[in-house]
Amino acid sequence: MTTAVEAVTDGAVRVRFGFRTDVGLKRRINEDSVLVGSPVFLVADGMGGHEAGDRASAAVIAEFRALLGTNPGPDDVVQAVDRAHRAVRAVAEGTTRGAGSTLTGVVLVTHEGRPHWLLVNVGDSRVYRLLGADLAQLTVDHSLVQELLDNGTLDRAGAATFAKRNVITRAMGADDSPADFWLRPVVTGERLLICSDGLTGELSPEALRAAMTLNGDTQQTADVLLGHALGSGGRDNISVVIVDVVSGGEDPRENSTTTGFAATGTGADFTSDHASDDTAEVPGRGGR
Repeated sequence: MTTAVEAVTDGAVRVRFGFRTDVGLKRRINEDSVLVGSPVFLVADGMGGHEAGDRASAAVIAEFRALLGTNPGPDDVVQAVDRAHRAVRAVAEGTTRGAGSTLTGVVLVTHEGRPHWLLVNVGDSRVYRLLGADLAQLTVDHSLVQELLDNGTLDRAGAATFAKRNVITRAMGADDSPADFWLRPVVTGERLLICSDGLTGELSPEALRAAMTLNGDTQQTADVLLGHALGSGGRDNISVVIVDVVSGGEDPRENSTTTGFAATGTGADFTSDHASDDTAEVPGRGGR
């Protein structure tokens, strides 16, 4: 078990973080990989049904190691995603059934002179934000369920029991699977949750909110969330990262805006839309 870690970035943003990753109760190996160390907080979930999901998720995470302890810009993150796509393809070429992974998380960057979280997402792992008592999902799932919800074919009640709820529509290493990116100003007092679907498949948003609100520091909260997911069945690998912004961000009473940008290749086109050496890296060793 790890303990909560506090780090101060070069931009004077202080964060605390803790994490857990676990094989769960039904799987044979852990195909999740986690990279936790300022300014990078990521979860990659190796795709089920593939013979090398753990290798694929580890390959994704490996491409972000160089950002640890640095002050990256948005383009640095975009380039790391591009490299990760290529790394997963290389893993897949050495298998008979292919390999894939999701990717989600946040990287602390400087944008227009202010600290921002750059969110990245491919697949159905998620980033949530708790501010006060309000919990919001910041990423949008790339999944068949989400597409059906968006077009009105499925409602929230039906989504919970939908037979193909684990089908994703984008994956690292797959063709036509661009990452989604968002920029959000860092806000003092906010708590971020980065997790694989092994957590959200077991716990409702209200259960997530309650655990994130009521349970102590970052490591204690990660431990509690993992325990609740295991207690609810633990049917998949479970990865949980908790990040608290202690100081150095915007005042939470100010209006924070979100900026999205589309990335093509290694370039980022911003559109108005919608460091420390303290690190902990845990490649998954032991299904989705």
